[in-house]
Amino acid sequence: MPLILLPNVLHDGESDLSLLFPKALEEKIGSLQGLIAEDEKEARRYLKRFNFPEGRSFREVPIKLLNEHTKKEELNALLEPIVKGETWGLISDAGLPCLADPGAHLVLLARQKGVLLDAICGPSSLFLALMLSGLGAQNFAFHGYLPREESLLKARIKMLEKESEVEGRTQLCIEAPYRGQSLLNILIQELKPNTLLSVCVHLTAPDQEILTLPVIQWRKNPPIDLQKRPAIFLFLAQK
Repeated sequence: MPLILLPNVLHDGESDLSLLFPKALEEKIGSLQGLIAEDEKEARRYLKRFNFPEGRSFREVPIKLLNEHTKKEELNALLEPIVKGETWGLISDAGLPCLADPGAHLVLLARQKGVLLDAICGPSSLFLALMLSGLGAQNFAFHGYLPREESLLKARIKMLEKESEVEGRTQLCIEAPYRGQSLLNILIQELKPNTLLSVCVHLTAPDQEILTLPVIQWRKNPPIDLQKRPAIFLFLAQK
């Protein structure tokens, strides 16, 4: 039986799932014999959004954890029930499994073991940011979290900007919500005045904001107040 990669919402307030997910998702959820997730509380909240067959509750679905604390040697145990014939799902707090998410390690191991894999599409903050920023996705790279140490962070930003200028590449990165404002301030400070910088905040939420401007314009205006909201940062250097 398969491991099914399932889409998740990008913010807790999303209520109309029909606008985000295909109809087939609810049927898949109802057939699951287990769910692999980053956090048990969030996994229960996810399952509660869906209707289950009569006589079955979201509370009965077994949950196993896969997050940044999971060791590689623990991945085999996560796949054991699937290898034995059960159908399990995999979700991510980032919208889609394997994108900015530890699920990629599990999927690779599943392939090596010959486990059948299936996937259902849904919202991805990374791809929504590419679509909405206007910076283009003909050539892009996602770099995850940049270095925390300020000197290393500034050096990495300069290197990525040079690469963007030479290759015409849109660069994407993320940061923990509580550190997002600091990263934005450093990007505004370190990038060249004509580099295009886009910040996509709390995507799909009612307070969603997308702002794309040359850095020189960011410097003239007060930067967007991230208020500890999740954001995607993109920039594209101009020759």
